Amino acid sequence: MPDATIIPSTDASEHAPQGLEPAAPATPVRKRPKPGERRIQILQALASMLEQPGGERITTAALAARLDVSEAALYRHFASKAQMFEGLIEFIEQSVFTLVNQIVERERTTTVGLADQGPRQAAKVIAMLVQFAEKNPGMARVMVGDALVHENERLQQRMNQFFDKIESTLKQCLRDGALSAASATPTVDAQIRASVLMAFAGGRLQRFVRSGYKRLPSEHLDASLRLLLG
Repeated sequence: MPDATIIPSTDASEHAPQGLEPAAPATPVRKRPKPGERRIQILQALASMLEQPGGERITTAALAARLDVSEAALYRHFASKAQMFEGLIEFIEQSVFTLVNQIVERERTTTVGLADQGPRQAAKVIAMLVQFAEKNPGMARVMVGDALVHENERLQQRMNQFFDKIESTLKQCLRDGALSAASATPTVDAQIRASVLMAFAGGRLQRFVRSGYKRLPSEHLDASLRLLLG
């Protein structure tokens, strides 16, 4: 499952040419990041700072201090702090939807013809979502909007669209399952169940963040999903 690291940091160490031993400098030499590396470092630092429970609003000054660079250096890679948050949201979207697609494709193959095909797919999608948040506390704050308070409104709108897309996927999974089970109202049943599942997942993520990451969203997860989908 993806973790809070956006992309693994590269090894910036360099070796002197064979046979040459440079004299030890009086002060450490700061190596210039490779192209694109500083952008990754900024997003990594932002995600790490968001992992502080109940943390205050993150400023570019604090982020720059964390990286030991100037604020101007941040703006050479991102036009605004909103763009930095968009970088985190893109990571969430790409990670989660890649896993959602893998789950749906795998389950369609392995559960074809089973009466509980739809609920099984939906349960795995919800389990993946809450486990992703659990392993990425900083990302969880972005997902529930806690980290986006007082930030650009479009960031929250984008996260709303993220959850809408998850709900649409759940609805499709459950509708297909209801059709195979000859439900009298497959679309309505699927819509209601998908809505309930998203409310459950959202509540678990909110509780995780508000508890300072003490109440894990995966707590009694299997039993909870069985009650919701039984």
